[in-house]
Amino acid sequence: MRAALGASLLAVLVVLGDVAVAQNPPAGGALEVVRLQPNFYMIAGAGSNIGVQIGPEGVVLVDAGTAQLADAVVAAVKRLTDQPIRYIINTSADADHVAGNEKIARAGRSLFGAAAGGGAVAGGTAANNDGAASIVAAEPVLNRMSAPTGQQAPYATVAWPTETFTRKQKSLYLNNEAIQVIYQPAAHTDGDSIVFFRRSDVVAAGDIFDMTRFPVIDTAKGGSIQGEIAALNRLMDIVVPSIPLPFKEGGTQVIPGHGRVSEQAELVEYRDMVTIVRDGVQSLIKKGLTLQQIKAANPTQGYRSRYGSDTGPWTTDMFVEAVYNGLTVKK
Repeated sequence: MRAALGASLLAVLVVLGDVAVAQNPPAGGALEVVRLQPNFYMIAGAGSNIGVQIGPEGVVLVDAGTAQLADAVVAAVKRLTDQPIRYIINTSADADHVAGNEKIARAGRSLFGAAAGGGAVAGGTAANNDGAASIVAAEPVLNRMSAPTGQQAPYATVAWPTETFTRKQKSLYLNNEAIQVIYQPAAHTDGDSIVFFRRSDVVAAGDIFDMTRFPVIDTAKGGSIQGEIAALNRLMDIVVPSIPLPFKEGGTQVIPGHGRVSEQAELVEYRDMVTIVRDGVQSLIKKGLTLQQIKAANPTQGYRSRYGSDTGPWTTDMFVEAVYNGLTVKK
């Protein structure tokens, strides 16, 4: 990583009232807003990282954070611009990415026949989300946020994706910029998307890439180690380093699901780490070791101090078990 990156990020942190300006994870519910491009920001501290693109058509957000901090996210966006929120793009169905959908969508205004006052309106349709901001996601995200007939959905209808897709990619053109929403099945979950803002040269990776921990591979929701590596390789196809002038600021900026803004070199390191652990577990499986023996062999050695944890919702042992299960499942 270029030595100047930390200083440059500090220089572009935006002071917005109660929005924190420290580079460390915000404390006490404060949000941190980092300017990546003249019209592009990242909001940290609301659960997942949130991408913010601003332009003449309005605001496009990537992910919405938690429900508890949705009002703070809306306030932070309003400090950046008086343009309405038009779209939310969800990178997965995880609660820290989608639970803020309802409040943030209602605070926005649809491009498709929204009421002049903004927010949700009576008599609307699914196409315009009852006047609220539109929501884009891969179809499995809608399946997890809604519910079969007769069952209680975990989220209100206005929080559900209004535009879904199952093909490899959905394309939008907003604020004079091409936006590619690239579906990555069976990675972190079965509903992950990478969001590439082509003019801004910013990629939102969701939880496929997490600077704070080993990747969460949620096998109960369709995630897999092979799909995770395939998704990281897809990111590698998109992200461009500042070569042949590595001393010059530039290159694609990557917004991870959690942690600091990153660049190609850090993505390479993360992809290689996941691949090395996968290969190590595979080698131990071939030697006939059991899961417990593999955990004891410590296949994450060398990376555990940086990405691992012995406590919390995603431990190192859980990661190793997910890798093991993905390599031993019968197809």
